[in-house]
Amino acid sequence: LDAMPGKQMAIDADLNAGLIAEDEARQRRKEVSQESDFYGSMDGASKFVRGDAVAGLIIMAVTLIGGLLIGMLQYGMSFGDAARTYTIMTIGDGLVAQIPALVISTAAGVTVSRVNTEQDVGQQIIGQLFVNPQVLILAACVMGLLGLVPGMPNLIFLFFTALLGGLAWILTRQRERRLVEEELNAPLAPPPEAPEASWDDVQLVDTLGLEVGHRLIPLVDQRQDGELLGRIKSVRKKFAQEVGFLPAVVHIRDNLELGANTYVISLKGAEIGRAEAYPGKWLAIDPGQVTGQLQGTPTADPAFGLPAVWIDSAQREHAQVYGYTVVDAGTVIATHLNHLLHRHAAEMLGRQEVQKLLDKLGEDQKSLVEEVVPKAITLTALQRILQNLLEEDVSIRDMRTILDTLAEYAPHQQDTNELTALVRIALGRAITQQWFGAGTLNVLGLDAQLEQVLLQAMNGSGALEPGLAETLMIQAEQALEQHETSGEPPVLVSQHSLRPLLSRFLRRRLRHMAVMSQAEIPDDRTLRVTTLVGGR
Repeated sequence: LDAMPGKQMAIDADLNAGLIAEDEARQRRKEVSQESDFYGSMDGASKFVRGDAVAGLIIMAVTLIGGLLIGMLQYGMSFGDAARTYTIMTIGDGLVAQIPALVISTAAGVTVSRVNTEQDVGQQIIGQLFVNPQVLILAACVMGLLGLVPGMPNLIFLFFTALLGGLAWILTRQRERRLVEEELNAPLAPPPEAPEASWDDVQLVDTLGLEVGHRLIPLVDQRQDGELLGRIKSVRKKFAQEVGFLPAVVHIRDNLELGANTYVISLKGAEIGRAEAYPGKWLAIDPGQVTGQLQGTPTADPAFGLPAVWIDSAQREHAQVYGYTVVDAGTVIATHLNHLLHRHAAEMLGRQEVQKLLDKLGEDQKSLVEEVVPKAITLTALQRILQNLLEEDVSIRDMRTILDTLAEYAPHQQDTNELTALVRIALGRAITQQWFGAGTLNVLGLDAQLEQVLLQAMNGSGALEPGLAETLMIQAEQALEQHETSGEPPVLVSQHSLRPLLSRFLRRRLRHMAVMSQAEIPDDRTLRVTTLVGGR
């Protein structure tokens, strides 16, 4: 009863807000009114029935006590005889009096608690009794149990059990038939309106992504003991140790539009690598010195382009004897991913990664970090310098040396290319160690005449003429092929002023070729030019 005003207010609020129609609001108000009438009437009826029951109990107690006193005092009966006689009489009198009183009280309660509707009392009682078949089923069960009690009028109880059970079955069938008719006659629901676009619909691209065909799913499914996930984690860890920053997480998803054995590696939503892998088979890679041929599916190593062939497990040992490098499908994908991570390291280095590098260095070199960024150089400029280094496969692990160099030169020089060149000189020993180890520096060099032509072109327009550019590229390719035949690192050494121009130009077609300046070579290392570019 206390909640009725709140329900009424909720209906009015929904109607005012347009959440419900006026007809529905009217129906809800009617239901609330009926609930209010019912609970209000039940409150009074419960008090009436409770009072009648209490009065009956008091009368029974008076009858029992009075009977005991009369039996013992007036008729001289013992307590046991009086109790046995008058207790039985009291129980009988109580049943005779209380059962009709209970029926009358219940009938009175039903009458008093009726809700004001357009129906009369009889219609309401019939409607309440027969609206739910479960009521009749429960009554039939009770009648059936009474009919099974010995000494009871079994036929009468069983007759009413069958009658109530039949009525319950009929009502159940009618309800099912009515539901079917309502479903058939129900108007078709209008098509749902398309939801309004929101910012939740904006899908940001993943920095690194790997899409696989359906036959490669077991390689990336942990439930199927997919080993590729662990190898990708190892690739990211190794990359961070070698290059100097942690790459983004690789988001893996299946793509049924791809070929069954195809995988695609993407960077910022753009494809940077695609190849095929065959789970259960082995890729035999020809390093150039094999002694036999294998039967299988010819292909090329997706990472380095070497000739290869997919073979069955039965040929694995033969391939190793012939000199092939044999790897499984998971290793092929992981190696391909590692190669592409190194190749596109500069694109993956964003401001967030640079800031994390500074935070990491700031744990031990806080004053150095504060002196350089943002006092001497902006975070964006530092990012550009680090990207320049990564574009030429220079590790940025030695952030202390990089920041020391920038702290010295950045206050007087703001050009990021010039600052990159100065940082490369500071990192010269590490760059040399990366390519040559501790051995002699056997490098490619520029012919003196070609070097003079390039210096004149750079001091003039700053660009190479098409004919000269093509000639330089052809000569560089020939010299590099001759140089690599002897197993030497693909490194060209030039004058410091020429190095940026040559590096940008040669990287277009000779991606794996490095260009170092003479200023980057440590004084204690022996330099020997074994092949000339442009030499006769």
